[in-house]
Amino acid sequence: MPRRSDRLSFAEARRIALAAQGFGRPRGQEEAGKRELRRLFERLGVVQIDSVNVLARAHTLPAFSRLGRYRSGDLHALAYGGRRRALFEYWGHEASLLPVALQPLLRWRMARAARGDGIYGAIARFGRERRALIDEVRREIAERGPLAAGELSHQHKGEGGWWGWSDGKRALEWLFWAGEVTTATRRGTFERVYGLTERVLPRSAIEMPTPDEADAQRELLIISARCLGVATERCLRDYFRLGPADARPRIAELVEAGELIPTQVEGWDRAAYLHRDARRPRRLEAQALLAPFDPLIWQRQRVEALFGARIRLELYTPREKRMHGYYVLPFLLGDRIVARVDLKADRAVSTLRVKAAHAEAGVDKRAVVAPLAAELRLMAAWLELDALKVERVGDLARLLSGILKP
Repeated sequence: MPRRSDRLSFAEARRIALAAQGFGRPRGQEEAGKRELRRLFERLGVVQIDSVNVLARAHTLPAFSRLGRYRSGDLHALAYGGRRRALFEYWGHEASLLPVALQPLLRWRMARAARGDGIYGAIARFGRERRALIDEVRREIAERGPLAAGELSHQHKGEGGWWGWSDGKRALEWLFWAGEVTTATRRGTFERVYGLTERVLPRSAIEMPTPDEADAQRELLIISARCLGVATERCLRDYFRLGPADARPRIAELVEAGELIPTQVEGWDRAAYLHRDARRPRRLEAQALLAPFDPLIWQRQRVEALFGARIRLELYTPREKRMHGYYVLPFLLGDRIVARVDLKADRAVSTLRVKAAHAEAGVDKRAVVAPLAAELRLMAAWLELDALKVERVGDLARLLSGILKP
């Protein structure tokens, strides 16, 4: 029988959440291998993709945060390595990498997208108005194999204004939402190459039966709860972007089945749910730099509730309004967020630049700076950058510069 708990302290909830996300386990001295990477992605369920490459691609950073150094080629193979791939791209949280075993659980979303439900209005409208073109594009990929948008033979061009997309690109994105094509590979500047889903994904995934909507949504919520440990309804829904009308009855069913345990968390103003198998460590020691799109911190209200830290994506903030920098990574130490660093990989001179370093309010700066310096050295080694340079911005910068000086 699952443990019953009516109340968790603030600190207990934080440790449960960190353990559920794979933090607190010792990182090996050697590079993590493909097996560890695969297990991690299965544990996380969904990892967000983003095109910004100031430091490293967004989907590569959560594995570094939890495993330390690994070969980027191993992750590329898991995501794009032919029909033996372990991951695929779809709209999971946002644009995401997900384990291929989850593809059947998202077919209800694909079916809705094909009807114009739950997708961007412009794409839904394009699907209604330009079905002949969509069919033409699908036939071309079937005949020629995987193609990037610019490789389509038709001459339909966009009029600008909608990300400058051509009509061919719009047709491909509609097909992607509908599950008829998926990402066969990524090239060069992260350009997506589209292939027919049944030819790209492993046969084992394609042949898995399609569950009905309710069963699929329940399973996605179980995965969300397992990956979050303890969470409000809003956070459970947000992990795979489920709407309230879909999620609320499924959550009630999971409570009735004993999969979720209703719980009150100290200081939270909303009810929470504990996964029945959530680990509840008495102590947790973590050390990690967290990408802006890391699944631990992508839900901003949750971060504030768990860590007392107000985190915003400052890369989307006008320069004059930024508080900590452009591509800011919170630093997790123990079970607290203790600092933030604005990082840039300056590959032209093989240097990891610390453009700013700020301590969280009330933190002992001298206790933070040495482990932060160690983590920055580890990141520089993983990114194969030869040098570290700290710019004198932020209240940690002077101390950090003293440790990291050449």
